[in-house]
Amino acid sequence: MELLKNLNWRYATKKFDTSKKVSNSDLNKLKEAVQLSVSSYGLQLYKVLIIENPEIREQLKPASWNQSQITDASHLFVFCNYTDATPEAIDGFINQTAKTRKLELERLNGYGDFIKEKLNEKTPEEKTSWLKSQTYLALGNLLNACAELKIDACPMEGFEPEAYNKILDLDNQGLNAAVIAPIGYRHEEDHTIGQQKVRKPMELLFEVV
Repeated sequence: MELLKNLNWRYATKKFDTSKKVSNSDLNKLKEAVQLSVSSYGLQLYKVLIIENPEIREQLKPASWNQSQITDASHLFVFCNYTDATPEAIDGFINQTAKTRKLELERLNGYGDFIKEKLNEKTPEEKTSWLKSQTYLALGNLLNACAELKIDACPMEGFEPEAYNKILDLDNQGLNAAVIAPIGYRHEEDHTIGQQKVRKPMELLFEVV
């Protein structure tokens, strides 16, 4: 199984080679992998910013605990959840579904109403947590796709979302920076290369009921 080989190859890269850049061809493959990610109800209530601009990344570095990956990696992926699941967003999804599958809109309106009803049952805190969680599903696809293409990545929660939101003007777009991932190629001097993975034993991680 190639996936297992790829997952054993990957690790959270701490030092990137600044001289190596991810090609546009590979970047497009990564974008498609993220696009194909699963999400609750299929809504994909998030947006992914791919930060290339070095000046913006220099601004983001202090808000990322001054971690070098922010500026040294080839690209910086910022996964942003929408701060609300609006009826308009759900209607847009229903319309897109009807158009893509060539269905009459009336056949899907009931499903749209069902989604709105279930989301309205959530408290504001539950909805915020749910919206943020959707970005992690997309992050998983990015990491797996990177591993297949032998592109290094480092998923990171070590940053200040409020500062990111301000620098990237996310608040005005109804977005929130949830999780980030610099991608590129490992530097040969990265001290974490080759370290054995630390994972729970199978008998502790799994239980058959």
